[in-house]
Formats: sequence, C-alpha cells, structure tokens
Amino acid sequence: MQQIVVPQFIDVEDKIVGPITTRQFIILVAFGFLVFLEYKLSDFGLFLLEFVITLGLAVLFAFVKINGMPFHFFLLNFIQSAKRPKTRSWHRSFDDMEIRQAIKQPVVSVKPSLSTKHNLSTSRLQELTLLIDTGGVYRPDEEENFSKSKSEEQGL
Repeated sequence: MQQIVVPQFIDVEDKIVGPITTRQFIILVAFGFLVFLEYKLSDFGLFLLEFVITLGLAVLFAFVKINGMPFHFFLLNFIQSAKRPKTRSWHRSFDDMEIRQAIKQPVVSVKPSLSTKHNLSTSRLQELTLLIDTGGVYRPDEEENFSKSKSEEQGL
C-alpha cells in the first residue's frame, strides 16, 4: 500500500527574517510607507504624534493575536457582528376576523407515530463492512449469485 506524507504544522506561518512572518513583514512595510508619507506631508511636531499612533497600530495589526487569530481577522469579525441586529423577531399583526376564525377552528390532535429501528443481522453488517472496506468493489448480490452457482456445480 502506498504511503502518503501528511503535512504537519499547517497553521504555522513561514518565517522570512528571524521571527517575522510574511504577513507581519508586509504589514510593517505598508505601515513604514504610511510613516514616510506622514513625515513628508506634516511638520515635525504633528509627525511625532502621527508616528506614535501609526506605530501602535502597526504593532497591533502585525503581532497581536486574539483567540489564536491575527488582529485584523478579529477586527473584521467584530465589525460584521456589530452590523447584524442583535435579536431577530417577526411581528405579525392579526385582524379581528383572523382571530375569530382561528378561535372557531377545532383543535386537531395528531398522534405521533412511533418509528422503529430495524436491527441489522450480523451477516448484513458484515456485508456492509466489506462493501465499505473494498470501496464499493464488493457487491453482496454478486456474491450470492456466485455462491449459488458454485454450489450447483459441486452438486452436479
């Protein structure tokens, strides 16, 4: 039987430079470009304030994980759940006529029917197991026909 190598540690990201992964490197490069734009477009006092805020966001997005998932996935899930309504309810208004008709109708009780499970015999269970193990190649009907024809040959 052919052996197949199963990949392990598929949830571990590849490291590029030291402990920094590809995702973290791209995030840091993007925030570095943003810091460069802030430096060119603002004076030094404003740049320092913007730099501190941008650096905090860069560290947050690149290195912080909440419940084992990166922060940007957590943020997207949070925004999606905040957009959805908290409770879902359906309010239908009834007319007086509909209420009167509902009251006049007799209540019909339905007796639940009991369903019974059929126990499989051990021979049928063995046939099903063999069918699954062979991947559908084994057919129990063909086996019965084959065994009948063999017994007929032996009887002749």
